[in-house]
Amino acid sequence: MDGGWRRFSPGYNERMSHLDELDEYEAELELRLKREYTTVFPLFRYCVVTQDSTYLCNRLQLHDRLQPSYPFFRLVMEDVWVWDKNRPTRIIPRAEVYTTSDVTIEELRGEDDVPGISPEALAEKLGESLSPEDE
Repeated sequence: MDGGWRRFSPGYNERMSHLDELDEYEAELELRLKREYTTVFPLFRYCVVTQDSTYLCNRLQLHDRLQPSYPFFRLVMEDVWVWDKNRPTRIIPRAEVYTTSDVTIEELRGEDDVPGISPEALAEKLGESLSPEDE
């Protein structure tokens, strides 16, 4: 309950403008991430969802160690795409995740199934989704 004094204080509109720009920037990063996810999704065999993140990968090993009071999971993934808008690159060769929370694993395609997109088509789609016209 500020009584409206902030609207009339010097610099308030400038501060709000910067906050609005930051919100807009975050929304743009999230939209780009969603577009990239949609584009790369057909390349991967597994979708792994943990409490902290979502991963797409082509090789997966799940090691579970049941503790008396909680489960403990170790995930080893290769050829990985990580859902994280703040990473400079989201495709990495290997990732290990340790968690005591739920893990959801979806098999997206069989071992012998061919990915639904070629590397050339992927590069073209990523180029389109990251082009300045989208901004």
